[in-house]
Amino acid sequence: MPADGHLGAPFWTCDCNTVTALFERAAAASPDSIYCKSTAGTLRYGEAARLVALLAEELSPQVRNRSVALLLPNSLSFLLTYQAVLRAGGKPHLLNRGLPEASLQKLLADVAPALLIAPEEHGSIATFVVNDEALLAQVADLRDDPWPAPAGAGPEDVAAILFSGGTTGLPKRVPHSHRAMMAAIERMEWGWPTRAGEVWLPVAPFTHVYGFLMGVVNPLFRSGTVVIPERFQPDLILHMLVSEKVTVFGGGPPAIYQGIMAAKDFAGTRFPDLRICPGGGAPFPVEVHRRWKEATGLTIHEGYGMTEIAPIAVNTELAGTKPGAAGRPVPDTEVEIVDLDSGQKVLPPGVAGEVRVRGPHMMAGYADDRKETAIILRDGWVYTGDIGVIDMDGFLTLTDRKKDVIFYKGFNVFPREIEEVLLTHPAVAQACVVGRPDGRAGEIAVAYVTAAGRCDEQALLAHCQENLVAYKVPGIIRIEAALPLTAAGKLDRMALRARAKE
Repeated sequence: MPADGHLGAPFWTCDCNTVTALFERAAAASPDSIYCKSTAGTLRYGEAARLVALLAEELSPQVRNRSVALLLPNSLSFLLTYQAVLRAGGKPHLLNRGLPEASLQKLLADVAPALLIAPEEHGSIATFVVNDEALLAQVADLRDDPWPAPAGAGPEDVAAILFSGGTTGLPKRVPHSHRAMMAAIERMEWGWPTRAGEVWLPVAPFTHVYGFLMGVVNPLFRSGTVVIPERFQPDLILHMLVSEKVTVFGGGPPAIYQGIMAAKDFAGTRFPDLRICPGGGAPFPVEVHRRWKEATGLTIHEGYGMTEIAPIAVNTELAGTKPGAAGRPVPDTEVEIVDLDSGQKVLPPGVAGEVRVRGPHMMAGYADDRKETAIILRDGWVYTGDIGVIDMDGFLTLTDRKKDVIFYKGFNVFPREIEEVLLTHPAVAQACVVGRPDGRAGEIAVAYVTAAGRCDEQALLAHCQENLVAYKVPGIIRIEAALPLTAAGKLDRMALRARAKE
């Protein structure tokens, strides 16, 4: 039902108070509509509801009121077993399969799950082995089963436990209740309003907050179809956007859009069905917005969020857009800019500082980690660790992470500003700037780029000198065949910092 939204934009609230109820409502409303597709096959909502009930009955004795670890790729298996764990009363921990084995083992030891759900056995941990083909093979036998009774989950029960990086380096557990998750889903719908019959193509991992919202829960809001690519490969995604008649592209970080625009057939491709192009996970250079709009006629509606609270701000058609900004705050959510030293002084519009936020969809704290909770959660605010500025019109623009700022001869150098300049050069496809320790200057800026045409490092250096004050000009520019990405599709600054030190 509609409620008051920010600046008059409609805000659709849901009559469900749990993720399980949302799934059940979608299945009851559209039992014959396609719920999800993968290379293994297609599943309709009614079939999915019966499969989830069957899985939940099988899992319940092992998982009720206990921790469960999902170690699955984006798949039908993920969507079904996640809902089954909730229905069985378990607490789903969503683990990224891209983690190094040593890190994964530490997390599993920390979680101590009663059951691990994965495509294969995993060491000595009790494992429920599952794959798409095996699940689809059971569909025919369930067609005459009665419609499942409603699940008994409550709004304060755990809906999902996601993982966020902490100051110690080991990811921290971030529990979200059903109530908080439903508030997040409603605010995603406010930012990127959908219609009945949408076809979603998510590319971010379902274990990442952006991929979870765009691929696991928000498509349920209007009984949408989730098309799951086998992998992120730009030419494959480009083909699927057209062949699957995708209307909502869960693109994510700018590196994803840049990769698609670099695909060999992109220039001649048209997207007659594509309607919504969300962006998030990292700030978007203005040049990426310009290139995508010029090539497709579509606007990337950039948003901002984090595992601890998402979304925070969104550019929307009705509430307004500003290229390069993260948007305006979502409904019932406060965003402030505070000083970097104490974090208590609220700064006026136009002045950069740390972004802090609070709203109904924020986490209550990290699981079993008071120290990390005290760092990020203070006086009812989530301190994001991002540096940003709010303009007179209420748009939030992120400049950098606090930890990414480069300290050069006493000056604060923001990598994003250099990256924006590099991306205005017609021969640059991607750019990432990191700091490297320097005995005389403190740190120097090192720029890594991929080329979209013929260029050399001296030409790029001259371009920077023409468009930046001297202390912001990178000390080193390197042209690479490709830049490393994290599992979530973001530019991997940590890997590039290590490369710069070499």
